[in-house]
Amino acid sequence: MKRETISVCPLSVFNSHISDFWIGSLSAVSENYPFIEYPHRPSYYMLIYIWKAAGELIIDNERVLLDGPKVVCVRPNAVFSMRMISQASGYVVCFNDSFFSLRYNNNVLYRFQFLVQRAVAVFRVSTEKAGAWNYFLNQVIEEFTAEMESSEDLLRSFLNILLHQLDRSFYRLSGKEEKSIKHAKMIRFEQLVEQYFSVHRNPSFYSEQLHITTNYLNKLCHEYCHTTSGNLIRARTIKEAQRLLHHTQLSVAEIAYEIGFESASYFNTFYKKETGVTPENFRKIKLKLSKHEKY
Repeated sequence: MKRETISVCPLSVFNSHISDFWIGSLSAVSENYPFIEYPHRPSYYMLIYIWKAAGELIIDNERVLLDGPKVVCVRPNAVFSMRMISQASGYVVCFNDSFFSLRYNNNVLYRFQFLVQRAVAVFRVSTEKAGAWNYFLNQVIEEFTAEMESSEDLLRSFLNILLHQLDRSFYRLSGKEEKSIKHAKMIRFEQLVEQYFSVHRNPSFYSEQLHITTNYLNKLCHEYCHTTSGNLIRARTIKEAQRLLHHTQLSVAEIAYEIGFESASYFNTFYKKETGVTPENFRKIKLKLSKHEKY
């Protein structure tokens, strides 16, 4: 059932005494945390290691089958739900920015390409690599559930290894590119867009924040994303609109207000120009698809 708003879930939903890091088995998550079946916004990062399962994940407007072996990354603020229809094997690793940043510089976390707020990150895994990760994740869960108080520094080191292994396996950016000033500027731009897209849709705001010209910002966006800064800002706005259209009962006018438009008519014009359909038609299409997928 759709709600008026999409609930935001902190990491403490898994354990009221834990706020920054959590790991558990995939089957235990399905059995013990029923909220996972309903659309919600995790305020934390989630790495889902699926060795064997049946069902589906919904991340924003994308369906991801729960077959394995694969790894799925769910980023903070995405609209997420997971429905399993058979016993599953695998792990779920959850962590906040702050957990990683206590030891590593915050911008380093955004160096990992699969944590950047754009495409849904789904990685197929070879059986051999799945076996190696399964062994390693067993060590992490043993440390996390140890009777003696677990070491946060050790868990942070384990997490760092997991993130680097994913990055190395699927992206292989060169060390020079990762550490370049240009790449750091691009990362910061994406962070700023995530924070301010509903308030500032003019690229000049972001170039001023970054202390660069708008032309140079566009040059960076072309180099790293093959598009303009304006297109990235508009894409983030459309993503948020589609989350709300698909997962809530808010009216189009309420959604327009929610994401910073002065009027529903302006929002309708903007949305149709960017997507080719009106917000109401997008909602109807999604509703038809959802009904069809149930049968």
